[in-house]
Amino acid sequence: MDNAQGLTWRKQASGIWSAKLGSPPELNPLSVTGMKPKLTALERMNTAELPFSLEEIETERTSGGWMLRIPLTQHEQVYGFGLQFMKMNHRGRTRYLRVNSDPKQDTGESHAPVPFYVTDRGYGLLINTARIVTVHCGSTVRRGERSEGEARDRNSDSHWKATPDSGKIEILLPMEGAEIVLFAGETMLDVVRRYNLFSGGGTLPPRWGLGFWHRVPTGYDSSDVIREALEFRERGIPCDVIGLEPGWHSKSYPVTFDWSPERFPNPAEFMKTMEKMGFRVNLWEHPYVSPEAEGYEDVAGLSGNYSVWGGAAPDYSLPEVQDWYSGLHERKHADIGIAGYKLDECDGSELTGHSWMFPAHARFPSGYDGEQMRQLYGLLLQQLTSGLFRRRNRRTYGLVRASNAGAAPLPYVLYSDLYDHRQFVRALCNSSFSGLLWTPEVRSAANAEDWVRRMQTVCFSPLAMLNAWGDGTKPWSYPEAEPIVRRYIKLRMRLIPYLYSVFAQYDAEGTPPFLAMPLIPDRGPARRKNTEGRGGTVPDTAEGAYGRSGGDLWDDQYMIGGSLLVAPMFAGETSRKVYLPEGVWYGLETGERWTGGQAIHIQASLDRIPVFVRDGAVLPLMPALPAVPRAGERVPLDIYHFGESPGRFLLYEDDGETFDYEQGDCAWRTLEVRKRDDGTFAGSVSGHPDPKASGYESFRWHFAQTRLTMDD
Repeated sequence: MDNAQGLTWRKQASGIWSAKLGSPPELNPLSVTGMKPKLTALERMNTAELPFSLEEIETERTSGGWMLRIPLTQHEQVYGFGLQFMKMNHRGRTRYLRVNSDPKQDTGESHAPVPFYVTDRGYGLLINTARIVTVHCGSTVRRGERSEGEARDRNSDSHWKATPDSGKIEILLPMEGAEIVLFAGETMLDVVRRYNLFSGGGTLPPRWGLGFWHRVPTGYDSSDVIREALEFRERGIPCDVIGLEPGWHSKSYPVTFDWSPERFPNPAEFMKTMEKMGFRVNLWEHPYVSPEAEGYEDVAGLSGNYSVWGGAAPDYSLPEVQDWYSGLHERKHADIGIAGYKLDECDGSELTGHSWMFPAHARFPSGYDGEQMRQLYGLLLQQLTSGLFRRRNRRTYGLVRASNAGAAPLPYVLYSDLYDHRQFVRALCNSSFSGLLWTPEVRSAANAEDWVRRMQTVCFSPLAMLNAWGDGTKPWSYPEAEPIVRRYIKLRMRLIPYLYSVFAQYDAEGTPPFLAMPLIPDRGPARRKNTEGRGGTVPDTAEGAYGRSGGDLWDDQYMIGGSLLVAPMFAGETSRKVYLPEGVWYGLETGERWTGGQAIHIQASLDRIPVFVRDGAVLPLMPALPAVPRAGERVPLDIYHFGESPGRFLLYEDDGETFDYEQGDCAWRTLEVRKRDDGTFAGSVSGHPDPKASGYESFRWHFAQTRLTMDD
């Protein structure tokens, strides 16, 4: 359909419409990922309409590009824009969405500044472009737009605002234009699910990727790595993945992609040893190619006209470059069993005295410029490296420092060189709005208390990792804290059946495995009173969370799946407030019973991170093994039912390593708890999967639990 502004809207699926403004180039985030929408899953969702008519969307050609204007109601809240560290609700802010490795100010720049937002009116909007986009989230007021924007005297009027209320979201698009995609939903979670399914569905990592990761110091050689891996086993601390940092290269900054003959003289034998010990190996690298790399002469001619660290910046959008890169990585890495990559330095920085990256005016052989390449470099590398393993029918899971729209199906988790614990938790929350995953990795700590609090948080994140590349810290670096750290790494291992099933729902239904609180449906008495909105658990409070005036609400707690609520503690705290959605909740380790629909105040000693479980929840747990079972290995499953209400959980099973599940070699099994007439409980497991897809040899039920201990 055409609207008054000349946009031609096409319905892509139920609740999804797209249009093109201007003449955008073919290179964009969705073209890079190349994923097809999951149309069957989209059609199963409830029908939904936009909260405004398409004719209300305004467009205008300006001297700086195209301006898109979307209606904004007075109390509407705006979330998303990818990996954001400073704010969760962006209402009243301007977002400049450029990839940047040092997002230290509240501008919108980030490792993954996704041009997608969702509001609590029940819609989301994606700008599918490789260009930088600027979004004014109700931060601009046109003359005559609204009475709330009238001039006020700051000296005498207590209602004066730095940012008056606006009736529009304004989006500045590049001069060439861009594709616009709109998503509707009965709730914000429905909108996010539609966006993820339109991107191709969420990623399903290999089961080992959900175990514990440890990255060794950069100067380690093969003997050092093996010795450190053995210490994990000797100390009884589970670990699945050992990450090698820049020192594994023969040359790094720029890189050769080849092994150091001094530190790793026999990579194939090293990999066999690590395999026998039950470890996977992940390799650090970045995209800039050393003149000493194999094939440099060929790839240099297919690179941008600016160097980075004296190396070439290849045009990874070209098939010839992709073939060169894939061939080198298959021979040097995948053929000997490397499990994945940490893709560093694909974002760029402009810090004073510390700037690096090709400039926006750089030219690449494909005809694209430095701005477009910088926005998409992370996506290009994710797609390229994940394809290495897909061709071998092996799943991978890795780390990346830059991403963009459409990344939900890619098996990568974002990380950062920044190191603020509170910001890391806020980033974990914000990533759930935009199809991203984030790890609040642990690198070091100010003291033992800080160490424990960071380790507790990372054990309840999409990728549980300690990164010792710089200072050599270990889980046992603070002896007084080692028992606490060991317990939470073991708890992480026990929770893998639950986590794996939650990720499978991400793949199948687009539901984020980790969710910010505004995405949780809540009809409790404390929900925000926005009659124009469509959901959100955030209570209406003038003070903000914990009395911080103007602060974001509940941006330091989150859900894992539908049953677990995590409220991290930070160094220096002995208590905090937590908002519990409606219903009854139990402290996972304390057994304390709480009534939801309100904020509660809790005390937590250093040996506890506050985690809450819903009444009626059914949690599948496995033993705290040294490493995740391999394909074909079967373990007993303990099924814990909490509280007094009946409950059910969808348990997902496949081989945990290959893509055979896409051909049907998998099963969803319903774990159901019902209450008998005499008040006792009974449990059942439905479905009988193919034995090769089943990872569980037996089921043991634990009914009406109120707490979980590692002794169970």
